[in-house]
Amino acid sequence: MTTEAPPLNYKIGNERLIRVTDKAASKLAWLLEEKGKPSGALRLAVVGGGCSGLQYMMDLVDGPKERDILVPTSNVRLVVDPKSALFVSGSVLDYSDDLQKGGFKVTNPNAVAHCSCGESFAV
Repeated sequence: MTTEAPPLNYKIGNERLIRVTDKAASKLAWLLEEKGKPSGALRLAVVGGGCSGLQYMMDLVDGPKERDILVPTSNVRLVVDPKSALFVSGSVLDYSDDLQKGGFKVTNPNAVAHCSCGESFAV
C-alpha cells in the first residue's frame, strides 16, 4: 500500500507581483543548475531585521510550499509566501556583477525608506 501525499495548495502569481529581469533570470538559472536543482526556485521572503526594520531573505528551494505563491517568469520560478507578497508587490528582481554592490537586488516601489547599506527597508 502506498500513501501519496496530498497535492500542495499554492497559487500561481504573475509579474505584477514581482518581475525578474533577464540578467537575474540568467544568473538564477545558472545557480539552480550549479546546485543540482534545475527545476527548483528562488524563495524571496521579507523578514524583520536590519536597521530599517525589514530585510529580504533569498534561498534556493525545490519548489513552493503550502499556501505559497509561485511566479513562473523569464524561464525560472520564484516563490513568495503570502505575507511577504504584501511587501514585494510590484517589485523588480535584478542582478549585478558589480564587485562592491553585486548580487541580486530588489527594487521595491512600496519601500518608503532604505538604510545606507541598502540591505533593509521600511514600508
